[in-house]
Amino acid sequence: MKLILQSLRHLVLWTVITGLAYPVVITVISQLAFAKPANGSLVERNGKLVGSALLAQQFQGTNYFWPRPSTATYATVPSGASNLGPTSGAQLTNVVNNLLAFRTGNHLANNAAVPADMVYASGSGLDPDISPAAADLQVARVAAARGLSVDRVRALVAQSTEPPQLGFLGEPRVNVLLLNLALDAAR
Repeated sequence: MKLILQSLRHLVLWTVITGLAYPVVITVISQLAFAKPANGSLVERNGKLVGSALLAQQFQGTNYFWPRPSTATYATVPSGASNLGPTSGAQLTNVVNNLLAFRTGNHLANNAAVPADMVYASGSGLDPDISPAAADLQVARVAAARGLSVDRVRALVAQSTEPPQLGFLGEPRVNVLLLNLALDAAR
């Protein structure tokens, strides 16, 4: 009986420590030190929620920059990879369709090189960023659709390009939502 009571005390103690105290402490620290990311990096425009800088959104039409493809159609609940392997016929079909859609939509030659991020979906299907090269290939289309100069749109892409984290982690990237909001503001 003594061993059972001791075990129950430990169960209650560690439940309180790991199930209550630790999450509360981490939540308080994250709210104090990293409030915006901890709350989803929500983006508002004119007092209206327009999205999260951490999640891709589908932008269609010629007047917006397009995000990378999503296997989850940009929905957060079923997000994830397609789990199709490199020898999958369905994967090949998806890649070819994405490649053709990007080349056609941006009036590129049939043999034009297209960055991988515009052909392959990310692991989560919700990566909000594209490479500067992918953004650059869309500049002419967006500029023409908006009646802006190519130089003006390129400047917005340059302003929206983020360097690698800490200067060496990852690659430069462009957040599609923030770039498209900058375009809307540039009218």
